[in-house]
Amino acid sequence: MRPSRHIFCVLGFLLLLGCSDKAKDLFETAAFEENQGNVTHAKELYEELVRSYPSSKEAELARTHLADLK
Repeated sequence: MRPSRHIFCVLGFLLLLGCSDKAKDLFETAAFEENQGNVTHAKELYEELVRSYPSSKEAELARTHLADLK
């Protein structure tokens, strides 16, 4: 699956979960930045998400994205 398709699938899945709005917003913004090729900014947003909402589903996904981006 192409990375952009993966991102959109993840975003759709998150919408179904009804998760924290702030965590969701951060993840969506980070995924958008990653999809646009703004890797540095995406990493910063994923890291902020992990720091601010460490036990959220989005933080788990953000950790996966961070590992893939390194």
